[in-house]
Amino acid sequence: MPREHVIIECTEARKEGKPASRYMTTRNKKLQLEKVEKMKYNRFLKRRTLHKEIKG
Repeated sequence: MPREHVIIECTEARKEGKPASRYMTTRNKKLQLEKVEKMKYNRFLKRRTLHKEIKG
């Protein structure tokens, strides 16, 4: 199975001293070699922020 589960975490929340939001998503290992980056909603900051893939 070429798809793997990855966890993405907010990059802006720690700078502001708030909890980081996390989402689970999937990626195709064979086609997408770089780490996942998506704009997702952070409920603690009440706005959309950049979320990047973390180890998991």
